[in-house]
Amino acid sequence: MSELIPFTHPADGERLAGLRRGADGPGGATAVLLHGAGNGSADRLVPLLEEFAAHGCRALAFDFSGHGRSTGLLRELSLRRRFEQAVSVIDAHVPADGPLLLVGFSMSGQTVADLARHYGGRVAAVGLCAPAVYAAGAWDVPFGAGDGRFSEIIRTEGSWRGSPALDVLRAYEGRAVLAVPARDEVIPAAVTEAVSEALARRSQFTHQEIPGAPHRLGLWFRDHAGDRRAFVTAVLAGLGEDGGWTATRAWVAGQLPEGRTVTGSAFLSGGWSAQMRRLTLDDGSALVLRSFVQPFFRRHAGGLLGREAEILTLLADEEGVPAPGLVGVDAAAEQCDHPSLLMTVLPGRVRVDEEELAPRVGLLADRLARIHRVVPAARPRTYQAWTSPERVTAPAGAVWERAVDVIRREPPPYEGCFLHRDFHPGNVLFTGSGAGLRISGVVDWVETSWGPADLDVAHCSTALALLHGAEQGLAFRAAYEERGGRRLADGPAHLYWRLLDALAYVPDAAKLAGPWRELGRTDLTPRVLAERLEAYVAGLLERYG
Repeated sequence: MSELIPFTHPADGERLAGLRRGADGPGGATAVLLHGAGNGSADRLVPLLEEFAAHGCRALAFDFSGHGRSTGLLRELSLRRRFEQAVSVIDAHVPADGPLLLVGFSMSGQTVADLARHYGGRVAAVGLCAPAVYAAGAWDVPFGAGDGRFSEIIRTEGSWRGSPALDVLRAYEGRAVLAVPARDEVIPAAVTEAVSEALARRSQFTHQEIPGAPHRLGLWFRDHAGDRRAFVTAVLAGLGEDGGWTATRAWVAGQLPEGRTVTGSAFLSGGWSAQMRRLTLDDGSALVLRSFVQPFFRRHAGGLLGREAEILTLLADEEGVPAPGLVGVDAAAEQCDHPSLLMTVLPGRVRVDEEELAPRVGLLADRLARIHRVVPAARPRTYQAWTSPERVTAPAGAVWERAVDVIRREPPPYEGCFLHRDFHPGNVLFTGSGAGLRISGVVDWVETSWGPADLDVAHCSTALALLHGAEQGLAFRAAYEERGGRRLADGPAHLYWRLLDALAYVPDAAKLAGPWRELGRTDLTPRVLAERLEAYVAGLLERYG
């Protein structure tokens, strides 16, 4: 193995100090390790650098300006300068013909996302260790001494929710490992959850929890060889052609009709709980593969995918409810890399635009009323509430206080029926336009339940309010009732169900914006969604309170 080689690199008006190890010459993967803020430096990453080299990679780490042995002042550094310095080092010291592996600690989670956007498909793997992401407005602001504009921006409640880094991570399709310490005293849990959800969208993702570790994972990996080795092994797993999906590919092949093979795979847009792929077969036909990679959904995949398999079987003979056909399911990941379900493809596309909104809402109401007329041989599970008064983190204000008070009661009595439980525009496919506009499919049956029709009406109403404005959400009940829907509760009882759903999106209605932005709704900023949700909740209180 080659020796550890110090180097210096002129960049951004500074002299950056670094360390590298591994074979010289073209080809092969290079791991670039980026330290965090404060007193972070390349020195504490030496054992990790050596671990990557021991696995056959080139590896390098360097000190950003104002850190370690590099020149410059920390207060003059910024997220933009960190990115530009990293690009300069990579372009000068990393062969351009091999895979690039990016590992970032804390603040460098943002830098890794910036680099992934810059280098695109060249980035084969990312490793994020207790990562932070920041509001777009913070990117070009000098860090200062801790009491300036940068600190003001990042300390603003929820400012990170609209971070462009999250969009980059949602779109990233390579290998990704998120290392999470057992106790992170620096990064809020909501940030970690958002990063996890973003990576789970498209990447070959592993969520790696480090028992006993604090926020500073660079120091932890330095002192804990087993965790260091496990992290590096995870980052390097699945870098081949199959992207870590060897077992799933084999399982899918076993579900296909005799003689058929998969010739192509493409991600489907619009969801956030699972990775959805359209698989093209050699005869031109297609199937859809749903795989749960996010930790929460992996833990509950047995119930979720098992239930969906049962419901798709039930609906195969149900007139008027166009659902996918079941091909195969491995809910416990006994044969697949991740819990997975394979199903047929339905025609049509998701519509979340503003065109033909009125007729689409009418069709949504009509189809939901039809779903509520399904009579299963065996009742599905009783509905589960997705929030509670104790779990709501609402902004200050009388509207939110009143809203939370409404759900501080036992659920109202109800006459149960068959619920989709996640019925909203993102789970409905449309074909045609004008007089030929039709619903061609209803998908995502993993949450199917038994409960009050009000709850399905509430969920679709919340989505319509966020997508198209509070009035659209408030009006959906009338559309549902006009099309023969079940009798809904009156006054305070109906208000309970509507708010039980709406308050599940406080304070993070913006997490829905990722899938919706992919479908063209780039206008749905966190601020717009927050304002619409508050207007909708206020409207509910005025109408039913």
